[in-house]
Amino acid sequence: MFAEFGYGILVVTFLVALYSIIAAIYGATNKSASLVESARRAMLLTFPLITIAAISLIYLLVNDHYEVSFVYEVTSRSMPTYLKITAWWGGQAGSLLFWSFLLSAFASAVTLRKWDRDIEFLPWVIVVCSVTLMFFLGLVIFYENPFTRFWAVGGNVEPHMFAPLNATLFTADDGRGLNPLLRHPGMIIHPPMLYLGFVSFVIPYAFAMAALITGRTDDRWIRLTRRWSLWAWLFLSFGLVLGGRWAYDVLGWGGYWGWDPVEIAAFMPWLTGTAFLHSVMIQEKRGLLKHWNMILVILTYALVIFGTFLTRSGVLSSVHAFANSPIGPLFMAFVATTFIVSIALLIWRWPELRSETEMKSMLSREALFLLNNLLFMSILVVCFWGVIFPLISELFTGQKVTVGPPFYERATAPLFSALLFLMAVAPLSAWGHSTVQTLGRSMWKSAVAAAAITITLFFTYTKTPGALLGFFLIAFILLVTFQEFWRGARARQKVQGENFFTALSRLMGRNRRRYGGYIIHISMALMAIGILGMESFQTSTQGALKQGEELNISGYTVKYRELASWDDKGKGVNFTRATMDIYRNGIYLGVLNPRIDYYYDSQQNMTIPGNRSTFRDDLYILLVDWQPATNMGATFKIFVNPLVNWLWIGSLVFLLGIIFAAWPDRDPAEEPARSQVSRNAGHTSAAD
Repeated sequence: MFAEFGYGILVVTFLVALYSIIAAIYGATNKSASLVESARRAMLLTFPLITIAAISLIYLLVNDHYEVSFVYEVTSRSMPTYLKITAWWGGQAGSLLFWSFLLSAFASAVTLRKWDRDIEFLPWVIVVCSVTLMFFLGLVIFYENPFTRFWAVGGNVEPHMFAPLNATLFTADDGRGLNPLLRHPGMIIHPPMLYLGFVSFVIPYAFAMAALITGRTDDRWIRLTRRWSLWAWLFLSFGLVLGGRWAYDVLGWGGYWGWDPVEIAAFMPWLTGTAFLHSVMIQEKRGLLKHWNMILVILTYALVIFGTFLTRSGVLSSVHAFANSPIGPLFMAFVATTFIVSIALLIWRWPELRSETEMKSMLSREALFLLNNLLFMSILVVCFWGVIFPLISELFTGQKVTVGPPFYERATAPLFSALLFLMAVAPLSAWGHSTVQTLGRSMWKSAVAAAAITITLFFTYTKTPGALLGFFLIAFILLVTFQEFWRGARARQKVQGENFFTALSRLMGRNRRRYGGYIIHISMALMAIGILGMESFQTSTQGALKQGEELNISGYTVKYRELASWDDKGKGVNFTRATMDIYRNGIYLGVLNPRIDYYYDSQQNMTIPGNRSTFRDDLYILLVDWQPATNMGATFKIFVNPLVNWLWIGSLVFLLGIIFAAWPDRDPAEEPARSQVSRNAGHTSAAD
């Protein structure tokens, strides 16, 4: 009953979304406010409808309805209730429904805003959101239906939505259970964060297309979607970090980023989204790069759909990807169609998107931001080529040749280094015009201090040239950024007569975007410390030990004490845990317990490392294999990961920076529209 009901609701939602498209287009072209309003209400109706369908699926998941194929594939009786709920996005069909649910929520939310000043945008925003929603609902309804049930037909069990002739409903005794890797807390949160980031970027794209269709060539669409873009970037960034933490905790290879194709598929829209957030400031401040911003938002939307395609189609081998699916060609057709239509609209409006001023200085802030964008695009080209190369090689040679981490690391390292340098220099430059002399006066103290720190590290920590360059750039970013906080607060303190901390807090409160950006720069520098430590100084060893034997690595001594194995019948898991005594330079530090959990429902293992974390490094121990109890021998792999915890610290600071920058202080709809005349006048007086 719930399966038919949920499926029926999805079909109704699909038809409602189709109606909203037709009504919006007809209302816009015939200037019918009533039809546009009808389209808006239809868009609003999609959210409660999909919510009802989602509740139906959750009911089936929680109550062990194993006659439903999706429930059978992702749950089992031994799984706790919270995992059965999160299994919603743990499989192919459910994740597509979850994508549709989020998109309907965001599209409905954006149609609830005040549209008095921007009513011409409304129908076209509805069209873009509804077309995207219809595509994903179509995939769910016709190809990846989470409500499909099992039917016994002539001695075989087959999945169908409706009963075949002479078939009886078949219910399995238990399900296969969720993949153990997806039961990790990070993986429970990681997919929703990525989906939130993906779906949020649909809204800026919808406004950009509405601006092109209506001919609104000012920066109003950017102002309306500023916080949507920031929150989308936050969700996508945090999803990437959570994915890295999940990989570090359960994949058992001692790292957080393996340049996996699906990892890169989520990273590519982050690159274009980051470039977009920087370049829109140039359009707002100087009226430049209007064409470029449109290209970036089109690319971001296309890469969001492309990334979803890579994960869902199974065309690339990845620990993150779902099984092979027939929806791949449909995804590619949709990406190609929307991209071609978007570019056609851009070409149509190209003459009207002329810049209002010229870029006169190669060292101005807008010039450095543009260089920043080009570096992001260069990294994107490297990533895109690495991802599609296996497909190209298979097409022309019949063999799928994969591209490994060394390719990405060698190609992107110089680009990331240049980005770090620009991160320090760009905030010191002025809008409109800067010179070598003015930049030199602003940065020389920080550069000297960073050089002194680097020299100290040369004598105390490492003599590796690449690592020293990285540490210099990181120190340079941190010192320049803290100098900007100090200089701004001191200037306000002198003018207002406030104490330093009051001046700093009020200064930051009045300039949320700027100082939120500075906090993000600090977070990136902290994260770079962790990345540099792992890339430059990670060490590892592996060995088979008997009880009482030990391994030595980077000053640590790891001694194997014992091994224990037991079943938890309530959870349906077998635990095998080793006990290791840890020493550093002869000093006893405590015990670590690496283990392997075997899940009976899915018949799969999950590796849980024993991990001792400090600001200096992580000692990371994996139980690889063990002998029968009579011998009690076991094989361990041990990593020492220097500075890796700065990556996680930096990610928390990053979260704070984004929230600070995006925190609402004024409704964008209340901001006065800026005419071309006032913008040009503002250029002559703006120093920042």
